[in-house]
Amino acid sequence: MDEGNQSVVSEFVLLGLCHSWNIQLLLFLVFLMLYLIIVLGNTLIVTLIITGPHLHSPMYFFLANLSFLDLWFSTVTTPKMITDFLRENKTISFGGCMCQVFFLHFFGGGEMVLLLVMAYDRYVAICKPLHYSTIMNLKRCIALVVSYWIIGFVHALSQMVVIMQLSFCGPREIDSFFCDIPLVVELACMDSTTLGIFFNGASGVLGLTSFVVLLISYTYILFTVRQRSKTAASKALSTCTAHITVVVLFFGPCIFIYVWPLSIPWVDKFLAVFFSVITPLLNPAIYSLRNKEMKNAMKRLRNYYIGSKVSI
Repeated sequence: MDEGNQSVVSEFVLLGLCHSWNIQLLLFLVFLMLYLIIVLGNTLIVTLIITGPHLHSPMYFFLANLSFLDLWFSTVTTPKMITDFLRENKTISFGGCMCQVFFLHFFGGGEMVLLLVMAYDRYVAICKPLHYSTIMNLKRCIALVVSYWIIGFVHALSQMVVIMQLSFCGPREIDSFFCDIPLVVELACMDSTTLGIFFNGASGVLGLTSFVVLLISYTYILFTVRQRSKTAASKALSTCTAHITVVVLFFGPCIFIYVWPLSIPWVDKFLAVFFSVITPLLNPAIYSLRNKEMKNAMKRLRNYYIGSKVSI
């Protein structure tokens, strides 16, 4: 960012979700509880997978990475939103705003690729079960994880290279509870229409392409499952249903934010809340409640904890 940008706009004003003080106090309590559940739920998933020998497989390795990403993805925006409920002046520095934009797209872009990786893992496990251990070896799993971090970083950096060249001379109000590219671009000292199309296209292409590939992949997997025995089909269907649910929850808001923006303030805020809070909240529940091995791991952890307290 050049000196001109700093001298003109040094901070932005976040208008938040509402203006009523009483409602903001209620929302403070609600979102504080939700964020604590997000932290505890995703941390629990990662802990169970690391400490549980029965969960040391590629599928759970990627699931631990998903929970780790969800935790940090929500942390980019939610703590700031929670503290702002108690503030009259909801401001964010220019640098803080740019950090939110970068890490939002870093973790978001990475999660899109990770969901593709998880679909590939399920494809190999269901469609090529005899070669699964050979194909999804440790070296390949690590390479796939590194790839989503790299793609997420490149995606975020490519957005920032352009947005840091913009000049912001007012207005400086962002009608949301965090900074995101479509909202920040509208405040630039130039016609934002072309820029909006560019940024939405950049994020939309990655999101829409990933979503279409995922739909095709899971459709093929489900057709393959139909040809198996009832027991194998039931187990594969249960796992795929959890994955498909997570994909829809994640990509649904993404599509209406970046690909086909509705430009209706209350709808945009609802999608932003769903995107940054609800999805990271639901993912641990979806995978733990529908997965027998995760349930057993939680029971073992609970029994170990209770046994330790009794022995003391």
